[in-house]
Amino acid sequence: MRDVLSQIVRWWEAGEKFGLATVVNTFHSAPRPPGASMAVLGDEAAGSVSGGCVEGAVYELAREVVAEDRAVLQRYGVSDDDAFTVGLTCGGIIDILVEPVSKDSFPELGEIAGSVRRHEPVVVTTIMSGPGRVGARRVIWGDRASGSLGVARLDAAVDDDARGMLAQGLTGVRRYGPEGERRLDDLSVFVHSFAPPPRMLVFGAIDFAAAVARIGKFLGYHVVVCDARPVFATAKRFPEADEVVVRWPHDYLSTAYVDERTVICVLTHDPKFDVPLLEVALRTGAGYVGAMGSRRTHEDRLERLREAGVPEADLARLRSPIGLDLGARTPEETAVSIAAELIQLRWGGSGRALTETSGRIHGSGEAAG
Repeated sequence: MRDVLSQIVRWWEAGEKFGLATVVNTFHSAPRPPGASMAVLGDEAAGSVSGGCVEGAVYELAREVVAEDRAVLQRYGVSDDDAFTVGLTCGGIIDILVEPVSKDSFPELGEIAGSVRRHEPVVVTTIMSGPGRVGARRVIWGDRASGSLGVARLDAAVDDDARGMLAQGLTGVRRYGPEGERRLDDLSVFVHSFAPPPRMLVFGAIDFAAAVARIGKFLGYHVVVCDARPVFATAKRFPEADEVVVRWPHDYLSTAYVDERTVICVLTHDPKFDVPLLEVALRTGAGYVGAMGSRRTHEDRLERLREAGVPEADLARLRSPIGLDLGARTPEETAVSIAAELIQLRWGGSGRALTETSGRIHGSGEAAG
């Protein structure tokens, strides 16, 4: 829903009633991840749920849902020989929940939009199938909740699970019994997390850092560039960065917010910067710590870190030389190799050419919201 949020809020604020189609589950090579949405108001549509494969069918279904004022869960599968039939030519399967939305049916939408703008974590949970009311919705923040899935015990169970998924930035399906029993699967609940964007901390205000900042922003990270040299660490040199910080890198990192989704890229090329910085970085819970440099630089860096008392278990977390082996040479190519490694680690890909692999193309992990 994030991709159409600004549009549907305008419709909602104008008092319109529209259809909202959301991908809630995928199988095999589905083109869009859970959470991708398309909104339909009359003859107007915004967003995409399949990259074009089933948009026409979903558009018509959304109009029916609005007219009949009822939510529907619809599955779309593999296309037949006619690429224009209602099917996915990529060979995947997607489940799409289509709901009628208005101020009456979704009173929390404006508050959700405000939370997303403020980077305040919020999660929307919706019954997508089962004996409960399909389309029943509960919105959950860190300290409060609004709406109900119909049963207090179910609300409590979903609240706990949804807050855990929100902390990890996960979107997906959870199953419960009618009273919230986790050992049963009578009900399917779609948990749509709107977590703040993950952070990418780039250290070293060099040309490679500018390229990494650009691709980090493209991938949806909140990008921070940090360097101790004010002549280099400027907003003009790093226009894509959300923040440019002039501080000694290790001092900044020791006070910066870091969680398991944070990416740390050390591009300083200077032991007096990168060794104390990596001492701090490897003690954090960052999901990725990478450092640029040749293999000789890497070996020298490891020895200095050992002398500083960094345990071997922490050193094993260091991705150095940084990035995948793509033969990169330019700053832009190097940035692509770093981005490729981040994507590989996130989804568990092999890093090999797809022509050399078999099975599903898209990763099986759950996407962030």
